[in-house]
Amino acid sequence: MVATAQDAVPDDIGALRAALTAALARAEDEAARAALVEAELAVARAKASDDAALIAHQHLTIRKLQRALHGQSSERSARLHDQMELTFEELESTATEDEIAAEQAAARTTEVAPYMRKRPARQPFPEHLPRERVVEPAPAACHCCGGHRLRKLGEDITETLEVVPRQWKVIQHVREKFTCRDCETISQAPAPFHATPRGWAGPGLLAMILFEKFGQHQPLNRQAERYAREGVPLSLSTLADQVGAGAAALMPLFKQLEAHVLAASRLHGDDTTVPVLAKGKTDTGRLWTYVRDDRPFGGADPPAAVFYYSRDRRGEHPATHLAGWSGILQADAFGGYVKRSGDLTPWAN
Repeated sequence: MVATAQDAVPDDIGALRAALTAALARAEDEAARAALVEAELAVARAKASDDAALIAHQHLTIRKLQRALHGQSSERSARLHDQMELTFEELESTATEDEIAAEQAAARTTEVAPYMRKRPARQPFPEHLPRERVVEPAPAACHCCGGHRLRKLGEDITETLEVVPRQWKVIQHVREKFTCRDCETISQAPAPFHATPRGWAGPGLLAMILFEKFGQHQPLNRQAERYAREGVPLSLSTLADQVGAGAAALMPLFKQLEAHVLAASRLHGDDTTVPVLAKGKTDTGRLWTYVRDDRPFGGADPPAAVFYYSRDRRGEHPATHLAGWSGILQADAFGGYVKRSGDLTPWAN
């Protein structure tokens, strides 16, 4: 006769209870061992992630020191530096995530200590930020004896940094009309000033649109999508119209800056690549920079820089930029610069 699992079950209730208790004890032991192994693995993983983040941070620090010491400013070096920062960012996030997981795993056992990362002391929050005091409810009675005769001894303050979500609003500029009881002439305050024609966008919104596009490299379609999610639908053409109007409003300031830069007898010139979204691909544009800075030579005039954009690197662009200027141009050996007579060779790049 073949024995089955059912035959192994005792008929006696006491024996059955003892067998069940033993089975539960074995299950608890196995669960404890599994929790121990899981905690040990989590702690080991957290330590490995922390080591990887530390190594990446040290490599990034060395790279920054090398750039500061040797002045490496090539495009390849800049791309490598950016890639190293992205790698460090990912490793740092992973290390913190693994640290929290190890802490949670260690809390399920008493035999493994959680892994705590060594962090530099956090800098205090800027003093210019407003402080909002939130006083936690005080205890009504002593937690030791239950007495109610409590006297304030002091306080501990823990600061957390918070951000107030962006709030949209519509400002109504009201121009009341008045009629003269003597001559029946209607009087009204003049319309408020707007930086752009048909100024439906306030100065704060206009500045945000321009900064997001040119300072943060956020295309207008991305901005339109984000604004729509916040409950303010603005079409792409509407935003583009404001960008053009804002550029026109800033043109007098640009002309003043351009005149100041091109009034110098010595300029530093260079160009750098700029990724440009094109149909079905990413194109490469050029940003041309001309800097006026005579401080190293004892000059007292304020330094300044002017930028021009082009879709390619043809030599006609610097020729156009500097058509009405004469002086010493310190630049690299690009043909568009070399064609200018009297320019310095690339020792100053």
